[in-house]
Amino acid sequence: MHKLGLIGGLSWTSTARYYEIINKAVHRALGGQHSAPLLIESLDFADVARCATQQDWDCAAGQLIGSARRLEQAGAGSILICANSMHRVYDQVQAEIGIPIIHIAEVVGDRMQADGIEKAALIGTRNVMTEKFYRQRLVAHGVSLLPADMELADRIDRIVYDELTVGKVSKDSERYMKSELTDIAKEDVQAVVLACTELEMIVDVKANVLPIYDCTGIHAKAGVDFILG
Repeated sequence: MHKLGLIGGLSWTSTARYYEIINKAVHRALGGQHSAPLLIESLDFADVARCATQQDWDCAAGQLIGSARRLEQAGAGSILICANSMHRVYDQVQAEIGIPIIHIAEVVGDRMQADGIEKAALIGTRNVMTEKFYRQRLVAHGVSLLPADMELADRIDRIVYDELTVGKVSKDSERYMKSELTDIAKEDVQAVVLACTELEMIVDVKANVLPIYDCTGIHAKAGVDFILG
C-alpha cells in the first residue's frame, strides 16, 4: 500500500469522517486487520478560518504549504486537502511540493462525467458557490451549474462555521437543508453537488429526491484508490 497524507483540521469534524471512510474502504478491500497507512497534519482551524474570513488567501496558502511540505518530508506519496473551500489555494500549494495533491473538484467532476450528469446545483460555503476556482473545474467536465443562490450560501456559511465545525448538529439546520434540497429538485437539474465536507453531517446523501454527489465520500475514495495503487 502507498502512504497518503491528509491536510486536516479544516475542520476536525470532517477530517474524522475522511479517516473513517478511508479505513473502512481499505478494510473492505483487503480484509483481516488491514487499515490505511495515513499521515495526518491537523491544523488549528481557527488560524486558517481567520485567513479565509479576512480574504487573506496568501495567509491560508502559507499554512497549507507548510503542512504539505511536512507530509511530503514524512513520506506521503500523495495528499488530500480535506476541505472544499481550501482548494481556493490548491495551485499555490501544489507548486511548492513534488508529490500530487488530489483535487476534490476534479474527482467529483470525473464521477459526474462518467455518470452522464450535465446539469447540477452546486451547494457549499460562499466561496465555493460563487468563485471560479471550483465551478470551472466542474464546468470543464461538461457540467452546467445553476447560478449561486446567495441567501443559501450565507445560511450555509453560518451553519458550517457556527455549528458543524465545532461538532454541533441542529434539527433546525437539518430541516432547512432538507427544504432547500426539495426546492432544488424542482429546478431543471439532474443532481446536487454537496461541496462542503461538513454538510454530510446534516444531509442524508442517500435519501433525497435528486442524486447527491457527496464530495467528502468521493474525495476520500480517490485517496483509497491511491493507497491501494
